[in-house]
Amino acid sequence: MRNQGIGSWPARRARMAPGRTAVIFRESVWSYGELDERVTRLAHGLRARGLSAGGRVAYLGPNHPTFLETLFAAGAVGAIFVPLNFRLTGPELEFILDDSGADMLVYAPEQADVVAAMPAGRQMIALADDYEDLMAEAASDPLDEPVGLEDICMIMYTSGTTGAPKGAMLTHGNITWNCVIVLLDVDLTRDEVTLVSAPMFHAAALNMTCLPTFMKGAAAVVMPSFSPDGAFDLIEKHRVTWMFGVPAMFNAMLGSSRWAQADLSSVRILECGGAPVPEPLIRSYQARGLTFVQGYGMTETAPGALFLGPDAADKIGSAGKPSFFTDVRLAGPDGTPPPQGRPGEIQIQGPNVMKGYWNRSDATLAAFTEGSWFRSGDAALVDGEGFFRIHDRIKDVIISGGENIYPAEVEAALYEHPEVAECAVIGVADETWGEVGKAFVVLRPDARVGTAELLTALRGRLAGYKIPKTVEFIDVLPRNGAGKVLKQRLRQSLTADPDR
Repeated sequence: MRNQGIGSWPARRARMAPGRTAVIFRESVWSYGELDERVTRLAHGLRARGLSAGGRVAYLGPNHPTFLETLFAAGAVGAIFVPLNFRLTGPELEFILDDSGADMLVYAPEQADVVAAMPAGRQMIALADDYEDLMAEAASDPLDEPVGLEDICMIMYTSGTTGAPKGAMLTHGNITWNCVIVLLDVDLTRDEVTLVSAPMFHAAALNMTCLPTFMKGAAAVVMPSFSPDGAFDLIEKHRVTWMFGVPAMFNAMLGSSRWAQADLSSVRILECGGAPVPEPLIRSYQARGLTFVQGYGMTETAPGALFLGPDAADKIGSAGKPSFFTDVRLAGPDGTPPPQGRPGEIQIQGPNVMKGYWNRSDATLAAFTEGSWFRSGDAALVDGEGFFRIHDRIKDVIISGGENIYPAEVEAALYEHPEVAECAVIGVADETWGEVGKAFVVLRPDARVGTAELLTALRGRLAGYKIPKTVEFIDVLPRNGAGKVLKQRLRQSLTADPDR
């Protein structure tokens, strides 16, 4: 085949095992042969509408097989896929569409009102009717456009927790290598049944679970949106063996009334990432005899970088070691390695690291050092055995009286309290110390713990200067679509109401 990219995967898998199950969605099941035919027809249809090599087609909607069909069809014609976060507002979506220069937008019925309010100027393909009509009228003869691993496969926008989102250009090679890394780290089999419950518009659900499943020829159970009960139902019904989730998802399952009785006997591996993973959460899953692994990465690395496998159970809380084909190092403010036991910035190099930011040569230049080392903006420690422990976002570090306080360390200590369901710590201005910590805490149902008791529990676990000076109890933490806590929102809430 001349097409070496992601768009050729349905055809490659179909020629090997056309009858094997590829996708399960609600009561529908697609084999690899059926998926290949649908992708081929869609590719012909999109090309007839004017999509060509290098063009951009965006997708807006919850998890659905059509998301994957659009991704593969774009790759089949050499075009670029732009997944959109359906939780964004109209202006936020328009920014990404304009920034990426998307020629077409495929959208779900739930997004019709948002799309209707957008300015004219690009082709809109509604999943409700136009999509299936386009496919039915299209040819089904095989496509084999020349696509190389160095060509851009998708523009995946960063979550924008610290500013306007930037489009990470992930090549077909970046994603292929990331899938190979997953197969090496997780040791998947062709009989895997993968629950895809995190949103696929983010790199972890798509590139760490769904696409490796297709590369291996296994089955993906696509869940439109996550809920604990829905996850338990699908795990039991389809005998799910592998699932990825962010900490908030696994915490929700743990807090469900069904947790103790849920049939999880088919589950072989649970993988967590996207945010620091509290150790009590890991131990709760291990107590049920489940293999709970975690990794560290980001959109710009497609996303794998570090992985903590099941053979390192004594290192829980660590983000693990660099994946097989990925190199990771720490760098101090001057670019040199920090002294042993001191934190440094995580820098990553490997075949899965992005090509750069779309139309942002300035941001691309700032994101790399020595040409190929990506600067993550995250701080970590590395122990004598080479295990990395994430400290925090460098920009989130609180400087109090000249001492650095890493919120993730304080949050980990708060999570040890049995009444704490979720928490986030930020720095607030202080006349004496410059900055001090403030904790936002979500309690478990029926919890009665107060501020004094919570802070007292931290004494002896943390140095005095690290203990937050104030605690605010809230109902829910603001999060983006990837499950990351939006600390900027917490800061903005304090600015809006300085008495809080």
